[in-house]
Amino acid sequence: MDTEAFAQIVAGFQRSPAVEALGMEDISLGGDGVVTGHLPLKAQHERGAGTNQFHGGPLASFIDTIGDLAVAAAVGGGVPTINLRIDYLKPATGPRLAARAMVRRLGRTVAVCDIDVFDAKGSLVAIGRGTYGSQAG
Repeated sequence: MDTEAFAQIVAGFQRSPAVEALGMEDISLGGDGVVTGHLPLKAQHERGAGTNQFHGGPLASFIDTIGDLAVAAAVGGGVPTINLRIDYLKPATGPRLAARAMVRRLGRTVAVCDIDVFDAKGSLVAIGRGTYGSQAG
């Protein structure tokens, strides 16, 4: 998928109020099909005021959205989430997180994507695996 087509998919995702509220940044598609992006820590993302730690809810939304974007890049448009599993490995601290999503299997009706999330120090803080429909809607 070319950069312009991927930019249009990202713009479509960001029209969603929920995705827009997350405030993801620097979303890109690598030549290997890997999607990367960043999530800055906002006050509404904090586990507790002043903790500098992300709450699991916004982190889960970030993981789901980056995974969906990886599948969307492979099939040419957004797809529904079927299942999402997340293992939180350690507290995710700010100022921002980085995610890397790779489609592991792209079948006729279902796609599986693995998503790794890293803190600003490069430590792995969460691992997600999403199952998505594989036909763009």
